[in-house]
Amino acid sequence: MPRFEYSGRDRSGAKTAGTIEAGSLDAAAGQLFELGVTPLDIRERQQRERPSLRRRLGLDRPNRNDVILFARQMYTLTRAGVPLIRGLTRLAESTRNPVMAETIYTVIDDLESGRELAGALARHPAVFSPLFVSIVRVGESSGRLEESFYRIHQYLEVEKDTVQRIKTAVRYPAIVVVAMAAAVMILMTFVVPVFARVFERFNAELPLPTQVLIAVSGFFATYWWAILLLVVLAAAGFRQWSRSEEGALSWGRKQLKIPIIGDILLRGTLARFARALSMAQRSGVPILEGLNVVAAAVDNAWVAHKVLEMREGIERGEALSRTASRAGVFTPMVIQMLAVGEETGNIDEMVEEVAEFYEREVAYDVQNLSTLIEPVLTIGLAILVFVLALGIFLPLWDLGQAALSRQ
Repeated sequence: MPRFEYSGRDRSGAKTAGTIEAGSLDAAAGQLFELGVTPLDIRERQQRERPSLRRRLGLDRPNRNDVILFARQMYTLTRAGVPLIRGLTRLAESTRNPVMAETIYTVIDDLESGRELAGALARHPAVFSPLFVSIVRVGESSGRLEESFYRIHQYLEVEKDTVQRIKTAVRYPAIVVVAMAAAVMILMTFVVPVFARVFERFNAELPLPTQVLIAVSGFFATYWWAILLLVVLAAAGFRQWSRSEEGALSWGRKQLKIPIIGDILLRGTLARFARALSMAQRSGVPILEGLNVVAAAVDNAWVAHKVLEMREGIERGEALSRTASRAGVFTPMVIQMLAVGEETGNIDEMVEEVAEFYEREVAYDVQNLSTLIEPVLTIGLAILVFVLALGIFLPLWDLGQAALSRQ
Protein backbone atom coordinates (compact mmCIF):
# COMPACT_ATOMS: atom_id res chain seq x y z
CA MET A 1 0.00 0.00 0.00
CA PRO A 2 1.38 3.47 -0.86
CA ARG A 3 2.67 5.76 1.87
CA PHE A 4 1.99 9.51 1.86
CA GLU A 5 3.91 12.32 3.50
CA TYR A 6 1.74 15.07 4.89
CA SER A 7 1.91 18.39 6.69
CA GLY A 8 -1.03 20.08 8.38
CA ARG A 9 -2.48 21.42 11.60
CA ASP A 10 -3.95 19.50 14.52
CA ARG A 11 -7.03 20.42 16.58
CA SER A 12 -5.06 23.02 18.57
CA GLY A 13 -3.79 24.69 15.39
CA ALA A 14 -0.19 23.52 15.84
CA LYS A 15 1.72 22.41 12.78
CA THR A 16 2.29 18.69 12.40
CA ALA A 17 3.88 16.42 9.82
CA GLY A 18 4.47 12.74 9.21
CA THR A 19 3.62 9.78 6.98
CA ILE A 20 0.45 7.75 6.58
CA GLU A 21 -0.46 4.58 4.71
CA ALA A 22 -3.54 4.69 2.47
CA GLY A 23 -4.90 3.35 -0.79
CA SER A 24 -5.07 6.76 -2.48
CA LEU A 25 -4.54 10.45 -1.94
CA ASP A 26 -8.23 10.99 -1.05
CA ALA A 27 -8.14 8.07 1.38
CA ALA A 28 -5.07 9.57 3.07
CA ALA A 29 -6.84 12.92 3.44
CA GLY A 30 -9.88 11.16 4.91
CA GLN A 31 -7.77 9.34 7.48
CA LEU A 32 -6.12 12.60 8.51
CA PHE A 33 -9.49 14.32 9.03
CA GLU A 34 -10.58 11.37 11.19
CA LEU A 35 -7.42 11.86 13.27
CA GLY A 36 -8.23 15.54 13.76
CA VAL A 37 -5.55 16.79 11.38
CA THR A 38 -6.35 19.37 8.71
CA PRO A 39 -3.97 18.54 5.84
CA LEU A 40 -2.16 21.37 4.09
CA ASP A 41 0.02 19.25 1.83
CA ILE A 42 -0.08 15.52 1.00
CA ARG A 43 2.42 13.82 -1.30
CA GLU A 44 2.99 10.19 -2.14
CA ARG A 45 6.38 9.03 -0.94
CA GLN A 46 8.57 8.26 -3.92
CA GLN A 47 9.41 4.62 -4.42
CA ARG A 48 13.02 3.99 -3.60
CA GLU A 49 15.20 3.21 -6.55
CA ARG A 50 17.10 -0.03 -6.95
CA PRO A 51 20.23 0.09 -4.78
CA SER A 52 23.27 1.38 -6.63
CA LEU A 53 26.51 -0.54 -6.97
CA ARG A 54 28.07 1.62 -4.23
CA ARG A 55 25.27 0.71 -1.85
CA ARG A 56 25.44 -3.00 -2.68
CA LEU A 57 29.16 -2.89 -1.92
CA GLY A 58 28.48 -1.12 1.39
CA LEU A 59 30.27 2.09 0.37
CA ASP A 60 27.25 4.27 1.21
CA ARG A 61 26.91 2.96 4.76
CA PRO A 62 26.66 5.85 7.24
CA ASN A 63 30.02 6.58 8.82
CA ARG A 64 30.95 8.12 12.15
CA ASN A 65 30.61 11.67 10.78
CA ASP A 66 27.00 11.00 9.70
CA VAL A 67 26.10 9.71 13.17
CA ILE A 68 27.85 12.67 14.85
CA LEU A 69 25.90 15.10 12.67
CA PHE A 70 22.65 13.26 13.42
CA ALA A 71 23.27 13.46 17.18
CA ARG A 72 24.14 17.15 16.98
CA GLN A 73 21.04 17.97 14.91
CA MET A 74 18.79 15.94 17.19
CA TYR A 75 20.15 17.83 20.20
CA THR A 76 19.37 21.14 18.51
CA LEU A 77 15.85 20.07 17.48
CA THR A 78 14.86 18.53 20.82
CA ARG A 79 16.27 21.50 22.71
CA ALA A 80 14.16 23.83 20.53
CA GLY A 81 11.04 21.78 21.32
CA VAL A 82 10.45 20.54 17.76
CA PRO A 83 8.18 17.46 17.75
CA LEU A 84 10.18 14.29 17.29
CA ILE A 85 8.59 13.00 14.07
CA ARG A 86 8.66 16.41 12.43
CA GLY A 87 12.31 16.89 13.34
CA LEU A 88 13.28 13.45 12.06
CA THR A 89 11.42 14.10 8.80
CA ARG A 90 13.41 17.30 8.25
CA LEU A 91 16.65 15.45 8.98
CA ALA A 92 15.75 12.69 6.51
CA GLU A 93 15.04 15.28 3.84
CA SER A 94 18.28 17.18 4.41
CA THR A 95 20.81 14.37 4.91
CA ARG A 96 23.17 13.69 2.01
CA ASN A 97 23.66 10.00 2.74
CA PRO A 98 20.85 7.99 1.09
CA VAL A 99 21.22 5.03 3.47
CA MET A 100 21.05 7.36 6.48
CA ALA A 101 17.91 8.97 5.03
CA GLU A 102 16.26 5.56 4.59
CA THR A 103 17.25 4.63 8.14
CA ILE A 104 15.64 7.79 9.53
CA TYR A 105 12.46 7.18 7.50
CA THR A 106 12.29 3.66 8.95
CA VAL A 107 12.69 5.12 12.45
CA ILE A 108 9.83 7.53 11.70
CA ASP A 109 7.62 4.63 10.60
CA ASP A 110 8.40 2.78 13.84
CA LEU A 111 7.58 5.86 15.93
CA GLU A 112 4.25 6.29 14.13
CA SER A 113 3.43 2.66 14.85
CA GLY A 114 3.92 3.30 18.58
CA ARG A 115 7.48 2.16 19.11
CA GLU A 116 9.75 4.23 21.41
CA LEU A 117 12.72 6.09 19.90
CA ALA A 118 15.40 3.91 21.54
CA GLY A 119 13.67 0.76 20.29
CA ALA A 120 13.43 2.18 16.77
CA LEU A 121 17.13 3.11 16.77
CA ALA A 122 18.09 -0.32 18.14
CA ARG A 123 16.73 -1.94 14.97
CA HIS A 124 19.67 -0.41 13.07
CA PRO A 125 22.81 -1.67 14.90
CA ALA A 126 25.00 -0.98 11.86
CA VAL A 127 24.27 2.75 12.28
CA PHE A 128 23.49 3.28 15.97
CA SER A 129 25.75 1.55 18.49
CA PRO A 130 24.44 -0.10 21.68
CA LEU A 131 25.94 2.80 23.65
CA PHE A 132 24.01 5.31 21.49
CA VAL A 133 20.76 3.41 22.02
CA SER A 134 21.28 3.00 25.77
CA ILE A 135 21.88 6.72 26.33
CA VAL A 136 18.79 7.60 24.27
CA ARG A 137 16.72 5.10 26.28
CA VAL A 138 17.82 6.71 29.55
CA GLY A 139 17.05 10.16 28.14
CA GLU A 140 13.56 9.07 27.12
CA SER A 141 12.76 7.55 30.49
CA SER A 142 14.09 10.57 32.41
CA GLY A 143 12.60 13.23 30.13
CA ARG A 144 16.06 14.62 29.26
CA LEU A 145 16.35 13.52 25.65
CA GLU A 146 18.14 16.68 24.53
CA GLU A 147 20.82 16.18 27.20
CA SER A 148 21.30 12.58 26.04
CA PHE A 149 21.91 13.66 22.44
CA TYR A 150 24.33 16.35 23.64
CA ARG A 151 26.36 13.79 25.62
CA ILE A 152 26.36 11.39 22.67
CA HIS A 153 27.58 14.15 20.36
CA GLN A 154 30.38 15.10 22.73
CA TYR A 155 31.44 11.48 23.20
CA LEU A 156 31.44 10.70 19.47
CA GLU A 157 33.53 13.79 18.72
CA VAL A 158 36.18 12.79 21.27
CA GLU A 159 36.06 9.15 20.14
CA LYS A 160 36.53 10.22 16.52
CA ASP A 161 39.63 12.20 17.49
CA THR A 162 41.07 9.28 19.50
CA VAL A 163 40.44 6.73 16.74
CA GLN A 164 41.98 9.05 14.17
CA ARG A 165 45.12 9.37 16.29
CA ILE A 166 45.40 5.60 16.64
CA LYS A 167 44.97 5.13 12.89
CA THR A 168 47.65 7.74 12.32
CA ALA A 169 49.96 5.83 14.64
CA VAL A 170 49.48 2.61 12.65
CA ARG A 171 49.38 4.13 9.16
CA TYR A 172 52.98 5.38 8.94
CA PRO A 173 54.80 2.11 9.78
CA ALA A 174 52.30 0.11 7.71
CA ILE A 175 52.98 2.25 4.62
CA VAL A 176 56.74 1.94 5.10
CA VAL A 177 56.59 -1.85 5.49
CA VAL A 178 54.39 -2.20 2.39
CA ALA A 179 56.75 0.06 0.41
CA MET A 180 59.77 -2.04 1.44
CA ALA A 181 57.97 -5.26 0.47
CA ALA A 182 57.05 -3.77 -2.92
CA ALA A 183 60.67 -2.69 -3.46
CA VAL A 184 61.93 -6.21 -2.72
CA MET A 185 59.36 -7.68 -5.13
CA ILE A 186 60.45 -5.32 -7.92
CA LEU A 187 64.15 -6.00 -7.32
CA MET A 188 63.65 -9.75 -7.27
CA THR A 189 61.39 -9.83 -10.33
CA PHE A 190 63.04 -7.31 -12.67
CA VAL A 191 66.47 -6.13 -11.45
CA VAL A 192 68.24 -9.25 -10.16
CA PRO A 193 67.45 -11.31 -13.33
CA VAL A 194 69.36 -8.71 -15.41
CA PHE A 195 72.47 -9.16 -13.27
CA ALA A 196 71.99 -12.94 -13.38
CA ARG A 197 72.20 -12.90 -17.20
CA VAL A 198 75.36 -10.79 -17.03
CA PHE A 199 77.02 -13.26 -14.63
CA GLU A 200 75.91 -16.17 -16.81
CA ARG A 201 77.52 -14.61 -19.89
CA PHE A 202 80.87 -14.39 -18.15
CA ASN A 203 80.63 -17.91 -16.73
CA ALA A 204 81.76 -16.45 -13.42
CA GLU A 205 81.95 -18.55 -10.30
CA LEU A 206 79.40 -16.97 -8.01
CA PRO A 207 79.60 -16.80 -4.22
CA LEU A 208 76.93 -18.53 -2.15
CA PRO A 209 74.96 -15.32 -1.28
CA THR A 210 74.66 -14.51 -4.99
CA GLN A 211 73.51 -18.02 -5.85
CA VAL A 212 70.83 -17.85 -3.18
CA LEU A 213 69.73 -14.38 -4.36
CA ILE A 214 69.51 -15.50 -8.02
CA ALA A 215 67.58 -18.65 -7.05
CA VAL A 216 65.06 -16.62 -5.04
CA SER A 217 64.79 -14.08 -7.86
CA GLY A 218 64.14 -16.86 -10.37
CA PHE A 219 61.37 -18.19 -8.19
CA PHE A 220 59.82 -14.71 -7.96
CA ALA A 221 60.08 -14.14 -11.73
CA THR A 222 58.55 -17.53 -12.56
CA TYR A 223 55.88 -17.84 -9.90
CA TRP A 224 55.01 -14.18 -9.23
CA TRP A 225 51.35 -14.94 -9.98
CA ALA A 226 51.34 -17.73 -7.40
CA ILE A 227 52.93 -15.43 -4.81
CA LEU A 228 50.34 -12.73 -5.54
CA LEU A 229 47.51 -15.27 -5.29
CA LEU A 230 48.95 -16.58 -2.03
CA VAL A 231 49.07 -13.05 -0.60
CA VAL A 232 45.42 -12.42 -1.58
CA LEU A 233 44.30 -15.76 -0.11
CA ALA A 234 46.28 -15.11 3.06
CA ALA A 235 44.68 -11.66 3.44
CA ALA A 236 41.19 -13.12 2.88
CA GLY A 237 41.90 -15.96 5.31
CA PHE A 238 43.19 -13.54 7.93
CA ARG A 239 40.11 -11.36 7.53
CA GLN A 240 37.81 -14.35 7.94
CA TRP A 241 39.79 -15.61 10.94
CA SER A 242 39.86 -12.20 12.63
CA ARG A 243 36.07 -12.00 12.34
CA SER A 244 35.52 -15.31 14.11
CA GLU A 245 35.07 -15.23 17.87
CA GLU A 246 38.30 -17.07 18.65
CA GLY A 247 40.30 -15.20 16.00
CA ALA A 248 39.02 -11.79 17.12
CA LEU A 249 40.06 -12.52 20.71
CA SER A 250 43.50 -13.72 19.65
CA TRP A 251 44.12 -10.82 17.24
CA GLY A 252 42.86 -8.27 19.74
CA ARG A 253 45.37 -9.59 22.29
CA LYS A 254 48.27 -9.71 19.80
CA GLN A 255 47.60 -6.13 18.66
CA LEU A 256 48.38 -4.86 22.13
CA LYS A 257 51.76 -6.67 22.12
CA ILE A 258 53.11 -5.19 18.87
CA PRO A 259 56.42 -3.43 19.67
CA ILE A 260 56.08 0.35 20.07
CA ILE A 261 52.63 0.54 18.44
CA GLY A 262 50.98 -1.94 20.80
CA ASP A 263 51.47 0.34 23.81
CA ILE A 264 49.85 3.23 21.93
CA LEU A 265 46.92 1.01 20.92
CA LEU A 266 46.48 -0.13 24.53
CA ARG A 267 46.35 3.40 25.91
CA GLY A 268 44.01 4.48 23.13
CA THR A 269 41.72 1.54 23.92
CA LEU A 270 41.79 2.35 27.65
CA ALA A 271 40.93 5.95 26.82
CA ARG A 272 37.87 4.79 24.86
CA PHE A 273 36.89 2.46 27.71
CA ALA A 274 37.15 5.23 30.29
CA ARG A 275 35.35 7.80 28.09
CA ALA A 276 32.46 5.44 27.32
CA LEU A 277 32.11 4.35 30.97
CA SER A 278 32.17 7.97 32.12
CA MET A 279 29.41 8.98 29.72
CA ALA A 280 27.29 5.94 30.60
CA GLN A 281 27.59 6.75 34.32
CA ARG A 282 26.86 10.44 33.83
CA SER A 283 23.78 9.60 31.77
CA GLY A 284 22.40 7.29 34.44
CA VAL A 285 22.91 3.95 32.67
CA PRO A 286 23.00 1.10 35.25
CA ILE A 287 26.52 -0.25 35.75
CA LEU A 288 25.75 -3.74 34.38
CA GLU A 289 24.11 -2.39 31.23
CA GLY A 290 26.85 0.24 31.02
CA LEU A 291 29.60 -2.40 30.93
CA ASN A 292 27.74 -4.19 28.14
CA VAL A 293 27.66 -1.10 25.94
CA VAL A 294 31.22 -0.12 26.91
CA ALA A 295 32.42 -3.56 25.76
CA ALA A 296 30.91 -2.85 22.35
CA ALA A 297 32.55 0.59 22.23
CA VAL A 298 36.20 -0.29 22.93
CA ASP A 299 36.75 -1.78 19.42
CA ASN A 300 39.07 -4.53 20.68
CA ALA A 301 37.64 -8.02 21.16
CA TRP A 302 40.15 -8.97 23.85
CA VAL A 303 39.50 -5.89 25.99
CA ALA A 304 35.75 -6.26 25.36
CA HIS A 305 35.97 -9.85 26.61
CA LYS A 306 37.68 -8.64 29.80
CA VAL A 307 35.02 -5.95 30.31
CA LEU A 308 32.29 -8.58 30.07
CA GLU A 309 34.19 -10.69 32.62
CA MET A 310 34.11 -7.64 34.90
CA ARG A 311 30.34 -7.54 34.46
CA GLU A 312 30.07 -11.16 35.57
CA GLY A 313 32.18 -10.37 38.65
CA ILE A 314 29.92 -7.46 39.59
CA GLU A 315 26.87 -9.71 39.20
CA ARG A 316 28.49 -11.96 41.83
CA GLY A 317 28.74 -8.96 44.18
CA GLU A 318 32.40 -8.02 43.69
CA ALA A 319 33.65 -4.44 43.55
CA LEU A 320 34.31 -2.80 40.16
CA SER A 321 37.97 -2.09 40.94
CA ARG A 322 38.54 -5.68 42.09
CA THR A 323 37.13 -7.17 38.90
CA ALA A 324 39.22 -4.71 36.85
CA SER A 325 42.36 -5.75 38.73
CA ARG A 326 41.70 -9.42 38.06
CA ALA A 327 41.06 -8.78 34.34
CA GLY A 328 44.79 -8.28 33.79
CA VAL A 329 44.41 -5.75 30.97
CA PHE A 330 43.99 -2.47 32.87
CA THR A 331 46.92 -0.38 34.07
CA PRO A 332 47.40 0.38 37.80
CA MET A 333 46.25 3.94 37.16
CA VAL A 334 42.87 2.81 35.83
CA ILE A 335 42.39 0.40 38.74
CA GLN A 336 43.36 3.03 41.31
CA MET A 337 41.00 5.64 39.85
CA LEU A 338 38.15 3.11 39.79
CA ALA A 339 38.80 2.34 43.45
CA VAL A 340 38.79 6.04 44.37
CA GLY A 341 35.62 6.56 42.35
CA GLU A 342 33.88 3.74 44.21
CA GLU A 343 34.90 5.15 47.58
CA THR A 344 33.78 8.69 46.75
CA GLY A 345 30.78 7.79 44.59
CA ASN A 346 32.24 9.71 41.62
CA ILE A 347 33.21 6.96 39.20
CA ASP A 348 32.22 9.11 36.21
CA GLU A 349 34.61 11.92 37.17
CA MET A 350 37.51 9.58 37.98
CA VAL A 351 37.32 7.60 34.72
CA GLU A 352 36.90 10.83 32.76
CA GLU A 353 40.24 12.00 34.17
CA VAL A 354 41.74 8.67 33.08
CA ALA A 355 40.35 9.20 29.57
CA GLU A 356 41.78 12.71 29.32
CA PHE A 357 45.18 11.55 30.61
CA TYR A 358 45.50 8.70 28.10
CA GLU A 359 44.17 10.82 25.23
CA ARG A 360 46.93 13.35 25.88
CA GLU A 361 49.52 10.56 26.03
CA VAL A 362 48.31 9.03 22.76
CA ALA A 363 48.41 12.44 21.06
CA TYR A 364 51.98 13.00 22.27
CA ASP A 365 53.16 9.52 21.21
CA VAL A 366 51.62 9.86 17.76
CA GLN A 367 53.42 13.16 17.23
CA ASN A 368 56.70 11.50 18.21
CA LEU A 369 56.07 8.17 16.51
CA SER A 370 58.52 8.86 13.69
CA THR A 371 61.32 9.23 16.26
CA LEU A 372 60.44 5.82 17.74
CA ILE A 373 60.05 4.06 14.38
CA GLU A 374 63.12 5.49 12.61
CA PRO A 375 65.69 3.17 14.32
CA VAL A 376 63.66 0.08 13.40
CA LEU A 377 63.22 1.19 9.79
CA THR A 378 66.90 2.15 9.54
CA ILE A 379 67.95 -1.32 10.68
CA GLY A 380 65.56 -2.93 8.21
CA LEU A 381 66.88 -0.86 5.31
CA ALA A 382 70.47 -1.57 6.35
CA ILE A 383 69.82 -5.33 6.29
CA LEU A 384 68.19 -5.04 2.86
CA VAL A 385 71.11 -3.06 1.43
CA PHE A 386 73.62 -5.45 3.01
CA VAL A 387 71.96 -8.51 1.42
CA LEU A 388 71.83 -6.84 -2.00
CA ALA A 389 75.46 -5.76 -1.69
CA LEU A 390 76.59 -9.28 -0.87
CA GLY A 391 74.52 -10.83 -3.63
CA ILE A 392 75.19 -8.41 -6.49
CA PHE A 393 78.15 -6.15 -5.88
CA LEU A 394 80.60 -8.83 -4.70
CA PRO A 395 80.43 -10.71 -8.06
CA LEU A 396 80.70 -7.41 -9.92
CA TRP A 397 83.77 -6.58 -7.86
CA ASP A 398 85.27 -9.98 -8.71
CA LEU A 399 84.54 -9.50 -12.42
CA GLY A 400 86.15 -6.05 -12.31
CA GLN A 401 89.24 -7.45 -10.60
CA ALA A 402 89.48 -10.24 -13.20
CA ALA A 403 89.20 -7.74 -16.08
CA LEU A 404 91.96 -5.57 -14.61
CA SER A 405 94.27 -8.54 -14.13
CA ARG A 406 94.01 -9.43 -17.85
CA GLN A 407 95.20 -6.00 -18.96
